[in-house]
Amino acid sequence: MGGLRELAASFVAPGPAGVAVRDRLRVSALDAAVLAEVGVFLGSLAAGDLAERSRQGLGHDAPSWAVRKRSLTGKSSARWAGSITKASHDQWALARRGQAAHMAWLRGQITSIEARLARPLGAKGDKREGLVRGYGSRAEWHAKSRRLHALKDRLAVVEADWAAGRVRVARGGKRLANTRHHLEAAGLDEQAWRERWRAVRMFLAADGESGKRFGNETIRVTDTGRLSVKLPAPLTRLANAPHGRYVLDATVRFQHRGQEWRDRVTANRAVAYRIHRDTARGRWYVTASWQRAAAPTLPLEAALARGVVGVDMNDDHLAAWHLDVHGNPIGEPQRFFYDLTGSSGHRDAQIRHALSRLLHHARRCGAAAIAIEDLDFSDGTSREKHGRNKPFRRLISRFPTAKLKARLVSMAAEQDIAVVAVDPAYTSRWGARHWQQPLSTATRKISRHDAASIAIGRRALGHPIRRRTTPPPPHQSDGAGHRIVQARPEIGRREGTRPLVPGPRTGCAPPGRGAKAGDQCAQHRSGHTAEHGFWQQDSLPLSL
Repeated sequence: MGGLRELAASFVAPGPAGVAVRDRLRVSALDAAVLAEVGVFLGSLAAGDLAERSRQGLGHDAPSWAVRKRSLTGKSSARWAGSITKASHDQWALARRGQAAHMAWLRGQITSIEARLARPLGAKGDKREGLVRGYGSRAEWHAKSRRLHALKDRLAVVEADWAAGRVRVARGGKRLANTRHHLEAAGLDEQAWRERWRAVRMFLAADGESGKRFGNETIRVTDTGRLSVKLPAPLTRLANAPHGRYVLDATVRFQHRGQEWRDRVTANRAVAYRIHRDTARGRWYVTASWQRAAAPTLPLEAALARGVVGVDMNDDHLAAWHLDVHGNPIGEPQRFFYDLTGSSGHRDAQIRHALSRLLHHARRCGAAAIAIEDLDFSDGTSREKHGRNKPFRRLISRFPTAKLKARLVSMAAEQDIAVVAVDPAYTSRWGARHWQQPLSTATRKISRHDAASIAIGRRALGHPIRRRTTPPPPHQSDGAGHRIVQARPEIGRREGTRPLVPGPRTGCAPPGRGAKAGDQCAQHRSGHTAEHGFWQQDSLPLSL
């Protein structure tokens, strides 16, 4: 018989290691034409270098990297060659990690289907016994057996690619490449698609280098906002400044973290830049990024010294409740809503707005830490795990657990608020069992998510989730021990509350609540049959 799984220890999430800011480039027609020509030319070089890197596979080494870089140097420049080869290497490594993740997913699906095929039709699952449920019908069993063979074939192909070091990657993205065959469904014509395809395959990115002027020699942005690009050798005819550079008319002004960026470029510290075009809006953008020194992680005890704000993440809102150091909820529960429908930019803005309100609430409460669940839904979208419950699978697949956690850690670091990650096991179930009903009143209804936020906060503080624990022996009602020791471990429901026994709790019943409360004949009234018994002496007459 299986029991509860062991809970992982809570920990303070480390702060962000990098920073990225973006600004719009209000370029002229001439600037846009020059950037497009340079980006398309460098993009063609990047595509060829990525193909060469993919052909090398596992045989790649430092000498082969140097050969590729020397080949690109004659076609562009040494700095552009370094940026292109490094980008190709990073993209190959990313595809390799994705290949490993896909291979692990296929193996998990095969194992799950084989376990369910081995069970009888209609058999129920048992988590305690470690048994999965069987398929509901013979037709479903047959369809899953066919799917099992298809997954095994796909796994064999992926394993062969993995062993050979062969990856499958498309510059510009596989989704946009497949859109070419479904233009009507995407609402695009061929010209619009080609414009978008050309824009995403441009290459205008360069890593920074400390000690160089303004932290980057290839794409340079001065402290006053003047942006210039080092042109490749075949395009030096487009230069409008010395040393083969092109200076744009647009001025860069980073509103967010502008002072931090200005301090870096003034001190000639490395800053990486990327210029890209948004074809849907017809705009150009520049993104600056740099690494930050790893700040020392705050100890867990110090982070929880002023209490914590427990947060339960849901599909449409964040449920939060402030807890003191003893684990007691303070004030009223808070809910911060967001909408995860629409475009990716809209969803990202909704998440940022909800997290901003959460951080403001934490600062008003005086808490220095926020407790969240260390969730990971990477294996929770499987159809084998949730069966035909497609709405639930769609819900957890679109829930941005990793992005929300990364956003919260990054934004909380700027507010000097620590983020404590706790084990998510049983928080919703135990929170609803021990906290939802006691905190609900006639005017305040506590939801299951509010109760879960209390459970998360108490787990971060190191307290048990249940409200009552066994008191110490000197304060127990039985003196030597508490009465719960009478229930042996093999007795079921021994941890539950005592059953409600109707009737009075003591031997002395209050008026009107005794055993003969409804017997009017038993009251002391005139004419009662027992009022004048033969043994009772009559009162003396007044005439004597």
